[in-house]
Amino acid sequence: MSDDVKRGPGMKPMFLPDVERCATPSPYTALIRDRQQAGFEYPQIWHMFAFLPKATEHLARFTQEILRSPAPMSPGIRELIAAFTSYRNDCPF
Repeated sequence: MSDDVKRGPGMKPMFLPDVERCATPSPYTALIRDRQQAGFEYPQIWHMFAFLPKATEHLARFTQEILRSPAPMSPGIRELIAAFTSYRNDCPF
């Protein structure tokens, strides 16, 4: 199967090509297309959010709650921890 997905520089194909090619209408599909057309990288988990929006809406809300809700650490520090963890896992944040 040919790889016809447009990606930003440095972005590798996903291991789930049908998920990556999915064009189901969702807010994440629009975000993906905008980033692709601009030639930018983006979190590849957006593909899963676009592929199964009903199943992943809870995960998206959970993530935002963890990163943005009042806590002893500022949202910026929590983002920095997430970015560093992603870096250590060789995963773009």
